[in-house]
Formats: sequence, C-alpha cells, structure tokens
Amino acid sequence: MDGSYIMNRLFEMQDLKYRDFHSRLMPTVDKSVIIGVRTPDLRKFASEISKKPFADAFVKNLPHKYYEENNLHAFLIEKITDYDKCIEEINRFLPFVDNWATCDMMRPKIFKKYLPELLEEIKKWLKSEHTYTVRFGIECLMCYYLEDNFSMEYPETVAQICSDEYYIKMMQAWYFATALSKRYDEILPFIEQNRLDTDTHNKTIQKAVESYRITDEQKACLKTLKR
Repeated sequence: MDGSYIMNRLFEMQDLKYRDFHSRLMPTVDKSVIIGVRTPDLRKFASEISKKPFADAFVKNLPHKYYEENNLHAFLIEKITDYDKCIEEINRFLPFVDNWATCDMMRPKIFKKYLPELLEEIKKWLKSEHTYTVRFGIECLMCYYLEDNFSMEYPETVAQICSDEYYIKMMQAWYFATALSKRYDEILPFIEQNRLDTDTHNKTIQKAVESYRITDEQKACLKTLKR
C-alpha cells in the first residue's frame, strides 16, 4: 500500500453535499481542495491506518494537496504516544496548517501527561509569525491550563498578543469566553478594564453570553460591558 491507497479511501468517503456545506465555513480554503469527508469517518480511518508503515510515509510527505489530507495528518499526530516525537511532528506540521478547522481539531492526548514541558513549546508557538501556529498555542492554553494548572500569567499572555489576524483574535475571544466560564471572578477584570481590543472584547462577551456554563446574572453583567 502507498499514498494512492489513502487518496482512494478518502474519495470513497466523499460526501459532496457535506463538501459544499463545509467549504462555506472555511473561506481561506479553496473549495477545489476539499474532498468532503466527514470528521468521524476521517478519525475512524486514522485509527485504522495509524500503525501501518505507509501512514508514517504519509506523515513525512509534506505539503499535502487536500484539506482532508491535512486533517488526517492531524489525527495521525494525535495517535503518537511518545511526547518528544509528537512535538517534533507537530512542529513540522504547523507551518502547513492553513485554516482554523485543521488547527482546532488537533488535540494529542499525550499532552496532558507533559504539561510543564508543553508550556515551553506554547511560549514558542505564541511568538510565531504564522497565524495558525499562534492560534494553536492559544488553544493549548485554553484546553490544558484553565483548571488545576491555571496561573494568571496565562490570560495575561493571551491578552498581550497583538495581531490583526482574524483567526488569532477569534481564538483570543474563545479563550477568554471559556476562561470566564471556568474562572469568572479572576477573568472578569480583563473585560471590565478593557484589556482586549474592541473586536475581541465584544466577541468574547458574545461567546460568553451564548455559553450554558455562565449564569444569567453573569451574562447580564457582561452585556453591560459591551463596547
């Protein structure tokens, strides 16, 4: 088996209606490179081939042409159980990530066992000039460092990221909305003191108000802080 097997399987799973719908959610990706494979099917396929030699060859062969190839690549990275190798492959792959969906779906389970080490990588990602590398770094802070491993240093770091990139600003908003749902009293001053730019500030409030994890009283307060 070789790369042609993967491509054949991807096109066998093609759903054109799903492709048409999903492409509208990703304006940065040309529709011609979207096959139209549903995420559960792609994850199942990654599990099926993750230990095959041709999967290793596929991961080494960058860049890919199709959106689903990138997503499959992300899911194969998730299967790596050696932390150092996982980080190595993520750092090889991140420069080729060109959309929010591929970026946001990559959540290696091994990360949870190496949070101090991961934090050092996050600091590097947040300094990147590549939009989706920065977005991935913020996402990791949101996913792994808002509960037992929380420090006020982390929202301070996210608030200080200054970017005109839409997909970075939206991840900042997602971070702060999620942080409000978990640590409302600690995070609210970032909103009260206008620590975020206007777009990110208002999007944070919008996302927080839509959250079922924030009380009606908290939502009412947040609405009064919209700029």
